[in-house]
Amino acid sequence: MKPNIGITDANRQAVSEQLAKLLADEFLLYTKTRNAHWNVEGPDFHSMHLFFESQYEQLDETMDSVAERIRQLGHYAPATLKGFLQLTHLAELTERNNDSLGFIRELLADHESIIEFIRGNINPFANEYNDLGTSDFITGLMEEHEKMAWMLRAHLK
Repeated sequence: MKPNIGITDANRQAVSEQLAKLLADEFLLYTKTRNAHWNVEGPDFHSMHLFFESQYEQLDETMDSVAERIRQLGHYAPATLKGFLQLTHLAELTERNNDSLGFIRELLADHESIIEFIRGNINPFANEYNDLGTSDFITGLMEEHEKMAWMLRAHLK
């Protein structure tokens, strides 16, 4: 059954398409953060293993909320690796050594890329697509990514 929530079908479609890209970005970042958790090495292994775990757990919740928002708008969330790789703005892991600083730099760049993508959609969602709810929703996601990026950035000099 189609949602009757005061947003046209075309606008719900357009917003859902952008959210699908965001979900793909979140999934790829989640996977890269899991990789860092599993494969980090060095004298800071234990603390970084726990740090990356806290970050991927937060990203897991974020992914779920983005997928659920897509469903609230009456569309299906992408849910295949192939689909995510086609939709994402991010690149798969490029760091080839397993030191924490390399992982941190790469993850930080991805968070910042997602922040920019989200920031670029806040006003269009509200003003062009008449979807203040999703605009507010992604504003909160942007703030979460800003905090996670700050936590990563704090490890760098």
